[in-house]
Amino acid sequence: MSFDHRKYRPAAQIAIPDRQWPSRVITSAPDWCSVDLRDGNQALVEPMTVQQKLRMWDLLVKLGFKEIEVGFPSASQPDFDFVRALIDGDRIPDDVTIQVLVQAREELIVRSFEALRGAKKAIVHVYNSTSPVQRERVFGMDKAGITAIAVQGAKWVRDYAAQNPDTEWSFQYSPESFSSTEVDYAVEICDAVIEQWRDSGRPLIINLPATVECATPNIFADQVEYFCRNSRYRSDYRVSIHTHNDRGCGVAAAELAVMAGADRIEGTLLGNGERTGNMDIVTMAMNLYSQGVDPKLDFSNMDEIIAVVEHCTTIPLHPRHPYAGDLVFTAFSGSHQDAIKKCMARQRDDEHWQVAYLPIDPADLNRSYEAVIRINSQSGKGGVAWVLENDFGLQMPRWLQIDASRKVQAEAEARSGELSPKQIWSVFEDNYLAVSEHCALHDYSLRQNNDKHGGRDQLTLHFNQFGSEIAVTGTGEGAISALVNGWRQRFGDTVEIIDYSEHAMNSGTESLAIAYILLSINGQRYIGIARHRDVVSASLQAVINAAAQSLHQRQEQEEVLESQAG
Repeated sequence: MSFDHRKYRPAAQIAIPDRQWPSRVITSAPDWCSVDLRDGNQALVEPMTVQQKLRMWDLLVKLGFKEIEVGFPSASQPDFDFVRALIDGDRIPDDVTIQVLVQAREELIVRSFEALRGAKKAIVHVYNSTSPVQRERVFGMDKAGITAIAVQGAKWVRDYAAQNPDTEWSFQYSPESFSSTEVDYAVEICDAVIEQWRDSGRPLIINLPATVECATPNIFADQVEYFCRNSRYRSDYRVSIHTHNDRGCGVAAAELAVMAGADRIEGTLLGNGERTGNMDIVTMAMNLYSQGVDPKLDFSNMDEIIAVVEHCTTIPLHPRHPYAGDLVFTAFSGSHQDAIKKCMARQRDDEHWQVAYLPIDPADLNRSYEAVIRINSQSGKGGVAWVLENDFGLQMPRWLQIDASRKVQAEAEARSGELSPKQIWSVFEDNYLAVSEHCALHDYSLRQNNDKHGGRDQLTLHFNQFGSEIAVTGTGEGAISALVNGWRQRFGDTVEIIDYSEHAMNSGTESLAIAYILLSINGQRYIGIARHRDVVSASLQAVINAAAQSLHQRQEQEEVLESQAG
């Protein structure tokens, strides 16, 4: 057989008969370090532009990251320029430390310190490969030779930091491919590095990467616990973890590593990274959140996170991605829907969350409860919604995000390229805001609390229908309800309001209101959107814009029937 498992061998077990990590519980969040701008960026087919990097940087700072790896400036001129842009542009908050990666080579270390000149706080992250396959087949060196590289790199980092005393330096060392390295040798080489740094007075980090995930998470936890228990200088540094997802267990390995003694986690938002990806910080942090542990990161606006990550990486999010995907809070099964409704009806604000099929409250991620039952589209809408909200002030309901993203995607496919924010707005305006060709609101009068109609509001409205002015009169609990009721009477349609919302597009006396409405007319759904300086006028025009589509379809059908009859 060509598919022959015998060509592989199982991972080596770690001899810890009294291992402690299985009985431990995570009660506080680890320190987080985002590597989106370095590891995540280098994994992209098309690396981020400067504008995309800055957008990602701003998001990471907003979410609460205090340590951010910003690049590999000694190996990449764009990375060097980006680090300088952050420092020279004074874009780094005082409580945020930037980190750069560098190989244990003097000329590259010198270049890294040049990139970091003027930074208030910075971590220099030096590494070299330590696994047997790297030692023997890549470098052709024995353990002593590999250790000598690491020690010399540590000395260069220490000495060049001393020449730049205005920066608060931290030192970090990674035995690359730690998870494939003999664990006793990993302890030996890391202790040798720490010996060069422990008297420097600098904060120290030893990073233990699963550069390629090659074993079950429990074995990785054993490796970390063995390392922590056997290092001579464990109290001198933080243990950091950098797992990858080759076996699909990156998050699990990181969680067990924290139980085994790790203090710090490196990863990316939503798991972007080489091969199958890096450890997903969103998933791990939300796992903690779901257990009542403060993750110390703010993921309350998940749609914004998705939009920025998708825009910067050009990688769409899977609809079943933990916590973030469009479908993760959606119930298609009738029994699931019934259980969710009943639990949510009984859920009290003063008790712990107890809702069947929902491990967390969707509202905590700025998701609406309606998404649980009604949203069942796999459309990727985050990027479109983000652009329209941040550049044009729209706060679209989720059903509109889905519909708009489809139209924008169709336009992008027709153009065979990416759409600019201006082009996205043009698609939105052409499809939704253009007043119906045949049904434009002329005027209306509204009599509120009309005694003749049991205190209900009475609306009289005029609009243009195919060149003729038509009047609609109706009563209801508000202007929209009155118009819908009047439409039913005037045209004989079955009309239901599925969803409605409105908001101001900007602040001040010149602000425009925008209204969104989703109608069901004779069993078919129609979207209506309108802007106006007056919110009632915007709402009424939105209803007309939606209903006009039904009238137009009816006219076309009548013309076809007349043509066939003739």
